[in-house]
Amino acid sequence: MLIPWQELDAETLNSLIEHFVLREGTDYGAEEISLADKVAHVQQQLQQGEAVIVFSELHETVNIMPRHELQARASQDEE
Repeated sequence: MLIPWQELDAETLNSLIEHFVLREGTDYGAEEISLADKVAHVQQQLQQGEAVIVFSELHETVNIMPRHELQARASQDEE
């Protein structure tokens, strides 16, 4: 289930993005990037429609993922 980022309270959205970028395994390369910059980058991706917020009813989790990845998963499910 897609969750429109516009429908989330600003503080909730910010907390969700912070949790996402702080997750172990999130890699931004060799450069050191501040948390604020990482959050701003993900927020920009959401605003531009490049990323989406997905709620899994099965796992009761929320995740942020690239739109193209979600579309690829949907195509696989249709096969």
